[in-house]
Amino acid sequence: MGKIMIINGSPRAPKSNSKKFAYIFAKNCNIPTEYFELNKKNNTNICMIMDDFTDILLIFPLYVDGIPVTLLNFLKVLENNPPKKKPKISILINCGFIEPEQNDVAVKMVRFFCKTQGYVFGSLLKIGSGEAILNTPFKIFVVKKIKKLAKAISKEKNENLKITMPLPKKLFIKASTKYWENYGKRNGITKEQMSIMEIEKE
Repeated sequence: MGKIMIINGSPRAPKSNSKKFAYIFAKNCNIPTEYFELNKKNNTNICMIMDDFTDILLIFPLYVDGIPVTLLNFLKVLENNPPKKKPKISILINCGFIEPEQNDVAVKMVRFFCKTQGYVFGSLLKIGSGEAILNTPFKIFVVKKIKKLAKAISKEKNENLKITMPLPKKLFIKASTKYWENYGKRNGITKEQMSIMEIEKE
């Protein structure tokens, strides 16, 4: 029986939607899974135990049309510390845009890593409107796709999946703007503050 290492590559892993997606995946997967959140100190340790797994599922958000630096740094460490038996690598990626295709460049980056480092690329799920979709009635569509992804990986089949909110783009933009304004209001942040680069302090 296989075993899946779920790696959360989000820079905000403990509070991320990637963590929520990982939970849904693990709950609906019929083979063992183990969940890891990347940080500056654990990259090498994760690489060292990778031999115990048949599959890796990278879950991460789109960052400026690419992969987050958290995941990029991990892949650099993995390049220098490869397991003896390389697992198959699959992806679950989400972005705030309504079009799942916005994730394509980031997916190509991981595919390139797999090709150059000798890993087999497995299944893929691209999620559009990922920041908000779990808080809408459309969550059921995401769960259905994640179940399909889990089934594909557990049965060693390669699937190329995608999902987004079934809304016209104009309506999505209006709804997403309202979502972020309300999100900011709950955290004491104004619309004007959210429009500048220094919104988040360490």
